[in-house]
Amino acid sequence: MAECRFTDEIAVTLNLSPRQVAAVIRLFEEGCTIPFIARYRKEAHGNLDEVQIAAIQEELTTHRELEARRETILSSIIQQGKLTEELKAKILACTKRTELEDLYLPYRPKRRTRAMIAREKGLQPLADRILEQSVTGDPMVEAEAFVSLEKELFDVQTVLKGARDIVAEAISEHPDVRRFARDYLTKHGMVRSEVVDPPPTTPTKFEQYYDFDEPIAAIPSHRFLALKRGEAEGILRVSLQVEGEAIIQFATETFDVGTGAWAAQLQLAAKEAYRRLIAPSVELDVAVALKQQSDRAAVDVFAENLRHLLLQAPLGERPVLGIDPGIRTGCKCVVLDATGKFLRNITIYPAQNQQKEIEATVELLKLIAQFNPYAIAIGNGTAGRETERFVRQTLKRSGKTDIIVVSVNEAGASVYSASSVARDEFPELDLTVRGAISIGRRLQDPLAELVKIDPKAIGVGQYQHDVNQTLLASKLDEVVVSCVNNVGVELNTASVPLLTRVSGIGSALAKRIVEHRNEHGAFQSRGELLHVAGLGAKTFEQCAGFLRIRESRNPLDRSAVHPERYALVEQMARDAGVPLDKLVGNQDAVARIQVQRYVTDSVGKLTIEDIVKELKKPGRDPRAVFEPPAFREDVCTLEDVQPGMKLEGIVTNVTAFGAFVDIGVHQDGLVHVSELSDRFVKDPSEVVKAGDKLMVRVLDVDVARRRISLSARSTPKGNTRPLSTKQTPMNRGQRPASRPSSTFSNNPFAGL
Repeated sequence: MAECRFTDEIAVTLNLSPRQVAAVIRLFEEGCTIPFIARYRKEAHGNLDEVQIAAIQEELTTHRELEARRETILSSIIQQGKLTEELKAKILACTKRTELEDLYLPYRPKRRTRAMIAREKGLQPLADRILEQSVTGDPMVEAEAFVSLEKELFDVQTVLKGARDIVAEAISEHPDVRRFARDYLTKHGMVRSEVVDPPPTTPTKFEQYYDFDEPIAAIPSHRFLALKRGEAEGILRVSLQVEGEAIIQFATETFDVGTGAWAAQLQLAAKEAYRRLIAPSVELDVAVALKQQSDRAAVDVFAENLRHLLLQAPLGERPVLGIDPGIRTGCKCVVLDATGKFLRNITIYPAQNQQKEIEATVELLKLIAQFNPYAIAIGNGTAGRETERFVRQTLKRSGKTDIIVVSVNEAGASVYSASSVARDEFPELDLTVRGAISIGRRLQDPLAELVKIDPKAIGVGQYQHDVNQTLLASKLDEVVVSCVNNVGVELNTASVPLLTRVSGIGSALAKRIVEHRNEHGAFQSRGELLHVAGLGAKTFEQCAGFLRIRESRNPLDRSAVHPERYALVEQMARDAGVPLDKLVGNQDAVARIQVQRYVTDSVGKLTIEDIVKELKKPGRDPRAVFEPPAFREDVCTLEDVQPGMKLEGIVTNVTAFGAFVDIGVHQDGLVHVSELSDRFVKDPSEVVKAGDKLMVRVLDVDVARRRISLSARSTPKGNTRPLSTKQTPMNRGQRPASRPSSTFSNNPFAGL
C-alpha cells in the first residue's frame, strides 16, 4: 500500500504510534468513516478520538498531494534531460511542498527573463567566472571581449550587468538561499500596514491600522485577517518587511565569495538577486503561509463555535408555537406538534396600533387555547424583543404563565426558507411562514433544524468570508457530521438533510431512505434498512449504529449498540438470567456484567465497556437539559443599556480576542479576553463556549457606533481584593437557545 511510506512521518507529526496511524489508514482504505472508526473500531487504533482520526486523514491527503506533485516534477525534469541521481535523491527526500518547489525552480518553465536574454548574448562564460570566484583575472578586462554593438552590449558595464543577471538568477534559485530567506523573514520580519493615499474621508473600523506594524512571528491570526480585509476593501496597504543584509550575506557565503577582483561582482549580483528576485518571491511565500495559518486558526474558531451551537440543549418532543416577528408585515405564527409537524399558521399585527394589538391578543389566545403549546419560540430579529414583551404580557393577563417563552436564534432562517429543502418540505407555504417553522423547530431540536442550513449562514465565524472557502466548508461539514452522529438520529422522523449527515449515507441514499419510509411505512427494525435500494452491507455497517428506532421491538435498536454486537448482548442477557428487554436500561443487572468475561480476539475491552455503558442508559441524548435564558424585560434596546448594569446573556460567538454576548438588545456586546475572567486568560475558549450563559457587567455603551463593552469579571479590573465568591461566568451544562451574532463583515468589532 502506497501510504505505508507515509505512516512513520504522519506518526511523528501527530505524536502517535505508527501502529495507530497504519490502522486508521487501513480502515479508511476499507471505506470506513471517521465517526464509525472512532466509536466502533477503538481496539484497532487504540482509542483515538475523532479529532485525531481527522488529523490523520488530513495528513494523509497532504502526503498524497505531495507525492503527486513529486511525480509531476520528476517527470518534467526527466523530459528536459536534466535529472541527475543527486537531484533525484534530493527530490525524493523532500517532506515539504516549499522544499520541493525550491528544487524545481531552476527547471520550471518560465517566461523570458533577463538572465535568459544575457545567455542568448553569450554572457554565460563571464557569469561562470563570477560564480567560480577565481583568484586570477580582472572582470573589467575580461568583459572587454564580450562588447558587441550587434548584441547591444555597448560597453564593459553593460556586459558585466548582463553577467550579473545570470548570477543573480542562480543565487535566487538556490534552495538553501530561498529557505534561509523565508525563515529569516518569518522570524525577524514585520507586518506593516498604512492607510491608502488619499485616506478615507469618513471613519472606518480600520483606523488603528493606518500606521501599524507587528512582528510576523507574533501577529495573531485575527489581526492579520483584519489587515487583509482592510486591504481588500481598499483602505489599507499591507506589506511584509525585513532588513535584507543578513540574507544577502548568506547568499554570498553560499556561493563562496572570495576576496579577489570577482568578489565585488558577486556581491553586486547578490544584492540585485535579493532586491529583484528573492524579496518579492519570498515575501509572497511567507504572506501565503501566514494567510493559510490564519485561515486555519479562524476556521478552527468557527468550527468550535458551530459545534457548541449544534449541541445546544433541545426542548424535546413538545408542541411549540413559533413566531417570526415583524412590524409592517406582521408576526407570522405557526403551530408545530411534538414531532415538529406543521399544523396551522396565522399572522398578527401587535405593533401597528392599539386596535391591531387587541386583535392580535385575541387571535393569539385562540391559537393557544386550541393547540395548548408547551412553549412559544420567538425569533430574535427585528421586533423580536417587542414581540416577546407582547406575548409575555398576553400570557400574564390570561393567566397562562406555565407556557415557556423563549427568544430563539433566527440567523440563517431566511436562508432556509428560500432553500430547495424548505420548498420540498412546504411547497405551498410563504417564505416567512417557513421561517417561523424553522424558528419553532430550532427550539425543539436545534441540531435537526440547523443541519438544513449552510453552516456559514449561521454567522458564528471569525472573518469567515475572508478565509479559504474550501477549507472552511470541509471543516464545518466535518463538525456537522460529528455532532449528528454523536447525538444519533431517529430513523422514522429524520429529514433528508439530517440523514445525509449520518455516517456512510450521503444525500442520494438519504432521499431513497425517506422515499422507502413514505412508501412502506415506518421502519420496524434496523435490519429493514437493507431493503432500501442501494443500501448494501458496507453502508449498513457504517450507518446502523447511529440510527435509532424508538418503536422497535428490539430494545437495542433504540440504543447506540451496533447490530454487529447484538448476539453478544443477547448472550449477556442469557448469562444474567433475564430477557433482553429486562437487561437494557436495568442498571443493577448491567452493573453485574463482568467485562473481562466477554473479551475475545475480535471484541476488545474498550468495545465491551462501551456496550455496558450504553446498556445502562440506552439511547441517552448527550446534550444537556434545556433551560431557557432570562433577559431583563426592561432592557430591550441599545438605548436601554447603561454602564454598571449586571445582565444575563448568552455567548453567541467566541473569537481569538474575546467573546460576543447577546444581552437581548439586537446588538451583541464584546467581552474582551482581558475581561473574561479574574485570572489571566490567553484563549477565550478556555473560559466560555458558544451557547453558554454568562453574567456580565456593562462597561461602556457607544450608541453611535453600536458598540457595547462588557465584563465577566467578578471584580473590576485592577481590584486586587480577594474574590468573595468563586467566579462562575458560565454554566457549561446548559446549552440554551441563543442568537449567534451577525457575520463578522457586519460586526462593529470586526477590525479588532
